[in-house]
Amino acid sequence: MPSSRNQEPTPALRDALELRTIDDLKKLVALLPTKERPLRKGELVELIERHLTGDGLRALWEQLDDFQQKAVSELTHSPDGYFRADRFKARYGALPMFEQKKDAWDYHGQPTLLRLFIYRSGRYNNHSSVLPADLRQRLLGFVPAPAAPALRAIDELPEFYELTEKEYEFSDDDSNKSLTVFSGNKVYEMRRPHSVKEIVHQIPIVRRDTERAAPQELQTVLRLIDKGKVTVSDKTFQASSATEAEIAALLRDGDFYELTPKKNKWEQEVGAIRAFAWPLLVQAAKLAELSSKKLTLTKAGRGALAALPAETLKLIWQRWLKAKLLDEFNRVEIVKGQHGKGKRGMTATEGRRAVINETLNQCPVGRWVKFDDFSRHMKATGQEFEVTREPWELYIEDSNYGNLGYDGYHDWHIVQGRYIRCLLFEYAATLGLVDLAYIPPQKARRDFGEMWGTDDLAFLSRYDGLTYFRLNPLGAYCLGLAGRYTPSQIEARAALTVLPSLRINVSETALSADEKLLLETWAEKESDEVWHLSHEKSLAAVESGNDIAELREFLQSRDEQPLPHTVESFIVTTAKRARALQNKGTALLIECADADIATQLAVSEQTKKLCRRAGEKHLVVLIEAEESFRKALHGLGYGMPRV
Repeated sequence: MPSSRNQEPTPALRDALELRTIDDLKKLVALLPTKERPLRKGELVELIERHLTGDGLRALWEQLDDFQQKAVSELTHSPDGYFRADRFKARYGALPMFEQKKDAWDYHGQPTLLRLFIYRSGRYNNHSSVLPADLRQRLLGFVPAPAAPALRAIDELPEFYELTEKEYEFSDDDSNKSLTVFSGNKVYEMRRPHSVKEIVHQIPIVRRDTERAAPQELQTVLRLIDKGKVTVSDKTFQASSATEAEIAALLRDGDFYELTPKKNKWEQEVGAIRAFAWPLLVQAAKLAELSSKKLTLTKAGRGALAALPAETLKLIWQRWLKAKLLDEFNRVEIVKGQHGKGKRGMTATEGRRAVINETLNQCPVGRWVKFDDFSRHMKATGQEFEVTREPWELYIEDSNYGNLGYDGYHDWHIVQGRYIRCLLFEYAATLGLVDLAYIPPQKARRDFGEMWGTDDLAFLSRYDGLTYFRLNPLGAYCLGLAGRYTPSQIEARAALTVLPSLRINVSETALSADEKLLLETWAEKESDEVWHLSHEKSLAAVESGNDIAELREFLQSRDEQPLPHTVESFIVTTAKRARALQNKGTALLIECADADIATQLAVSEQTKKLCRRAGEKHLVVLIEAEESFRKALHGLGYGMPRV
C-alpha cells in the first residue's frame, strides 16, 4: 500500500503501459478480442490503448468476475486510484485475481483481464497497483460506485464462543520418525504426529452491562479518594497493587476478571482492568490530583460528587481522548522496547483515540458488534492509524529473533487490534460507554502463534478475550449522538428498615462493599446489621460536596415503607444547615488608627464596596480587593503599610 507521505501521482494509461516489458505487453494483448499480434513495443501499446476506449472498454469490464469488478469500482470512485489490498480484503474477505498461476512454482503467472485495468505503478513486482487517471475518467461513465461499507450488528448474543484446537495423536511405531524444527535460535526435536484432529470447545460468554455500574463506581471511587485511600506512583500516576485490590472489591460485580495471584513466575497475569483505569481516568479529567503519593479531590472532583454522573462520565471520556497520562499500548506488556528508544517512534495517542472514537460513532446503539467486524470495518473504510513508526524498535522476548519489524509481526491485528481492544475494554467500558461480551483471554486468539517467542504465551494481551461490544444509551450521550440521557435504575441488593430513631437495620442480604462505603459517608456503624445516621458525618459530607439526595434515594430504594418523618426532617435540615454559611475567600483584617477613620471608610463611596465593618476600629477586605482598596485609600488621603 502506498504511503500518504511518498505516494506518486496517478499515472496516465500510456505511462503505465510504457513501464511494461514487451513480454508483459504481449500477454496483455492476448487477453484482447483481436487476432493482431504486433511485435514492436509502440504498436503493442497503441493496440491496448485502442481497445480500452469506447464500447471496447465496457465489453472488457463486463467480462470481469464479481471480485474483479468490485476492485475496479473501488478504484474508479477512490480519490487517488491506488489499490489497497489490505483495505479491500478487510471489506470483501478476499482479494481479486490479478494473475492466474498454474501451480505454486509458477512465480509470475499469466495476467487476468483485471491487469488491463489495474497496473503496477513500477516496473517491478514490489510496487503498488493503480488504475490510470485517464482510464478512470472513462470508467466513471458506466462503472457504479461501490455501496458504503456496512458494520454488521446483531440483537442477541450467542451463548457460547467456539474455540477450535488441534489435538495431535502419536503412535509407538518406529516408523513414526521425529522432525527437527528450527525456531529462531532454538532447535526442537519433534515426533511426527500419527493423526491430527480438531476439537471445538464451547466457552460460555460473559456479558457485562456497564451502563448501570459506571455511574455508581464513579461515585465510589471519588468517595474513596476523599477518604485518602487511593495511593498512586508519583512517576507513573498509576495505582498501587493494594489500591487496585481495594478498588476492585468496591466495584459492582468486581473487576472484569478475578484478581488472582500467579501460581508461578512464568504464568501470565491478567490483573486489574477497571481498577487500573479508574485512578487514571479521574486524574485525566482533573477530578483528582496527586499529593504525597495519595490522590486528593480537586474542586471539580468535589463538584462531581453532587453532579449528574452522566455529565461527569462524558467529561472524563472527552478528556481521556486527549490525555497523555498513559499510552494504552504500554498495557500490552509482552511487547518490549516501548520505554527505550522505541518510545520515540510511538505515535501520539490523541490521534489514535480520535480515529477509534470516530468509528464508535458509526456503531448502532443497542446492538452487539463483533470486535473482529469492528476492526475490519475500520480498515475497510480507511479509518486507520499507526501505533509506532519504528516497529524494528519493538520486540517479543528477543530484540533480534522476536523483532516486530519482520513481515507479519506488526500487522494490523497484532498491533492496532490490541490497541483498540485495550481502549474499548479498559476505558470505554469502565466509563460505561459500551457493554461487553468476553471470554477468558487464555487461548482466546492464536493469531500471534507464528511469531517467535510466543510458544509459551497463553495470550498476547489481557484484552484478547473481547468478542463483542455494544454502544449503549450512555455511550451515545457521551459521544454526542444523543442530546439527553435518562439514567437506568441500579438494582438494590440489600434490604433496609429505616426507623424513626434514625437507625438503619440491614435485613436479608448483607450490604455490598460499595453500599457500605456510601452508608459510612452519612452514618456511624453500630454493628453489621445496625447503622445510625450521624449529624456530624452528614454535615461534613455535604461540606465536602456530597449531595444528601443520594442518601435519600439509597434508603428509599431499599426500604419498602416510606421514610419516617424524622428521617426526612434530618435530610432536609442537614442540607439546609450545611450550606448556612458560605466561604467567600481569604480576607485581610485591617485595624484603623481610630473609630472615626473606620466609620469614614465604611461609608465613603470610594471604599464602602470594598470593605466591611468588623468591630469599632476594624475593617475586613477580601484579599483579591486589596490593591483596589489601597488605591481608594490614597484618593481619600490615607495609606496602609505593606506587611
